[in-house]
Amino acid sequence: MANIAERIQSEITENPVMLYMKGTAMFPQCGFSARVVQILSHMGVPFATANVLEDPELRDGIKQFSNWPTIPQLYVKGEFVGGCDIVTEMFQSGELATMLAEKGIKTEAKA
Repeated sequence: MANIAERIQSEITENPVMLYMKGTAMFPQCGFSARVVQILSHMGVPFATANVLEDPELRDGIKQFSNWPTIPQLYVKGEFVGGCDIVTEMFQSGELATMLAEKGIKTEAKA
Protein backbone atom coordinates (compact mmCIF):
# COMPACT_ATOMS: atom_id res chain seq x y z
CA MET A 1 0.00 0.00 0.00
CA ALA A 2 3.04 2.28 0.28
CA ASN A 3 3.05 3.07 -3.42
CA ILE A 4 -0.64 4.11 -3.42
CA ALA A 5 0.09 6.46 -0.51
CA GLU A 6 3.01 7.89 -2.48
CA ARG A 7 0.77 8.36 -5.51
CA ILE A 8 -1.86 10.17 -3.43
CA GLN A 9 0.79 12.36 -1.78
CA SER A 10 2.18 13.21 -5.21
CA GLU A 11 -1.28 14.07 -6.60
CA ILE A 12 -2.24 16.31 -3.68
CA THR A 13 1.18 18.01 -3.84
CA GLU A 14 1.11 18.61 -7.61
CA ASN A 15 -2.54 19.75 -7.80
CA PRO A 16 -3.49 22.73 -5.61
CA VAL A 17 -7.11 21.50 -5.54
CA MET A 18 -7.54 17.73 -5.82
CA LEU A 19 -10.84 15.86 -5.64
CA TYR A 20 -11.07 12.10 -5.20
CA MET A 21 -14.50 11.19 -6.47
CA LYS A 22 -16.74 8.57 -8.01
CA GLY A 23 -16.76 9.25 -11.74
CA THR A 24 -15.29 12.26 -13.47
CA ALA A 25 -15.98 15.99 -13.32
CA MET A 26 -17.84 15.70 -16.63
CA PHE A 27 -19.72 12.55 -15.56
CA PRO A 28 -19.98 12.19 -11.76
CA GLN A 29 -21.30 8.78 -10.78
CA CYS A 30 -22.73 9.64 -7.37
CA GLY A 31 -24.74 12.56 -6.09
CA PHE A 32 -22.20 13.52 -3.43
CA SER A 33 -19.36 13.70 -5.95
CA ALA A 34 -21.62 15.68 -8.30
CA ARG A 35 -22.40 18.21 -5.56
CA VAL A 36 -18.73 18.89 -4.79
CA VAL A 37 -17.95 19.25 -8.52
CA GLN A 38 -20.91 21.65 -8.82
CA ILE A 39 -19.66 23.78 -5.89
CA LEU A 40 -16.08 23.97 -7.20
CA SER A 41 -17.30 24.71 -10.74
CA HIS A 42 -19.71 27.38 -9.48
CA MET A 43 -16.84 29.03 -7.60
CA GLY A 44 -14.63 28.89 -10.70
CA VAL A 45 -11.98 26.85 -8.89
CA PRO A 46 -9.58 24.95 -11.16
CA PHE A 47 -9.31 21.41 -9.81
CA ALA A 48 -8.01 17.96 -10.72
CA THR A 49 -9.90 14.75 -10.10
CA ALA A 50 -9.19 11.07 -9.65
CA ASN A 51 -11.92 8.51 -10.33
CA VAL A 52 -11.83 5.93 -7.53
CA LEU A 53 -14.24 3.67 -9.44
CA GLU A 54 -11.51 2.96 -12.01
CA ASP A 55 -8.96 1.92 -9.39
CA PRO A 56 -9.94 -0.27 -6.40
CA GLU A 57 -6.49 0.22 -4.86
CA LEU A 58 -6.99 4.00 -4.94
CA ARG A 59 -10.53 3.66 -3.58
CA ASP A 60 -9.25 1.83 -0.49
CA GLY A 61 -5.99 3.76 -0.32
CA ILE A 62 -7.54 7.23 -0.17
CA LYS A 63 -9.73 6.18 2.76
CA GLN A 64 -6.69 4.96 4.68
CA PHE A 65 -4.59 7.96 3.64
CA SER A 66 -7.08 10.46 5.02
CA ASN A 67 -8.55 8.25 7.73
CA TRP A 68 -11.93 9.29 6.29
CA PRO A 69 -14.45 6.56 5.35
CA THR A 70 -16.33 8.19 2.49
CA ILE A 71 -15.79 9.58 -0.98
CA PRO A 72 -15.62 12.26 -2.34
CA GLN A 73 -12.62 13.73 -0.58
CA LEU A 74 -11.33 17.23 -1.27
CA TYR A 75 -7.73 18.34 -0.73
CA VAL A 76 -6.52 21.95 -0.98
CA LYS A 77 -2.77 22.62 -1.07
CA GLY A 78 -2.13 19.13 0.26
CA GLU A 79 -4.52 19.49 3.20
CA PHE A 80 -7.59 17.29 3.60
CA VAL A 81 -10.69 19.52 3.69
CA GLY A 82 -13.47 16.94 3.94
CA GLY A 83 -16.26 15.20 2.12
CA CYS A 84 -19.48 16.41 0.55
CA ASP A 85 -21.26 17.55 3.74
CA ILE A 86 -18.26 19.50 5.02
CA VAL A 87 -17.56 21.12 1.63
CA THR A 88 -21.26 22.02 1.26
CA GLU A 89 -21.39 23.59 4.74
CA MET A 90 -18.14 25.49 4.13
CA PHE A 91 -19.47 26.77 0.79
CA GLN A 92 -22.78 27.92 2.28
CA SER A 93 -21.09 29.71 5.18
CA GLY A 94 -18.46 31.37 2.98
CA GLU A 95 -15.70 29.51 4.81
CA LEU A 96 -14.65 27.63 1.66
CA ALA A 97 -14.08 30.85 -0.30
CA THR A 98 -12.10 32.29 2.62
CA MET A 99 -9.93 29.17 2.94
CA LEU A 100 -9.24 29.06 -0.80
CA ALA A 101 -8.27 32.75 -0.79
CA GLU A 102 -6.00 32.28 2.22
CA LYS A 103 -4.25 29.43 0.41
CA GLY A 104 -3.82 31.51 -2.74
CA ILE A 105 -6.36 29.63 -4.88
CA LYS A 106 -8.00 31.96 -7.38
CA THR A 107 -11.76 31.67 -7.76
CA GLU A 108 -13.96 33.16 -10.43
CA ALA A 109 -17.46 32.83 -9.05
CA LYS A 110 -20.14 32.38 -11.67
CA ALA A 111 -23.12 34.68 -11.36
